[in-house]
Amino acid sequence: MPASVFDGPFAAHLVLAMAAFAVALGLRPWTLLGGDGPPWPWLFLAALLPLFWGMDRYAVPVAQPLSGAALLVLFAGWPLAVLAMLPAALITCLAGDLSVAEALHRLVWLGIVPASLTLTIGALLRRFLPHHLFVYILGRGFFGTFAAYALTSAADIALHTALQGTLPADLMIARVLNAFAEAFLTGLCVAIAVAYRPQWLATYSDRLYLPAKS
Repeated sequence: MPASVFDGPFAAHLVLAMAAFAVALGLRPWTLLGGDGPPWPWLFLAALLPLFWGMDRYAVPVAQPLSGAALLVLFAGWPLAVLAMLPAALITCLAGDLSVAEALHRLVWLGIVPASLTLTIGALLRRFLPHHLFVYILGRGFFGTFAAYALTSAADIALHTALQGTLPADLMIARVLNAFAEAFLTGLCVAIAVAYRPQWLATYSDRLYLPAKS
């Protein structure tokens, strides 16, 4: 492989992905799982990532891929979500007939970056807002997801060349619309899980978000 392959964005994406996986592995999140393994919704959401990330390859080329990273982080936690993204990127690469560079780009900008922003926004909400049920659902499920994906999209467009024949402003509009879709899907799933299966959410705790009964 020529040395030039490791120049520019490819090298930056590779370093960022390797650093994220190293941190996730170092945290050893699997030790927190019970003997039965992760809840099935975590596996289901991880299995959806290749479908989300390759949407423009499987459907119409102008469709913008979804991320699903925020939803997986809220359910499984950041370390397990990041570890699940590597096989998702490999499947997307094969199923979508992507180059290694493009698959790595999607791993970083559809997976690792929005997942990390979701974690950061969640930490800020816990630090500065009351620990209330609706703060978790609306803050982390809806608004946090929208902010994470919108900020990721803005950075991606600013740092990389837009699609051929597509203006950056037009692409950003499409990404913002996608951010609303991500926020609606994530918020809906989080609200249902909080109401019926809070144990499925690795980032939620009744002790933290429900007021103590007197």
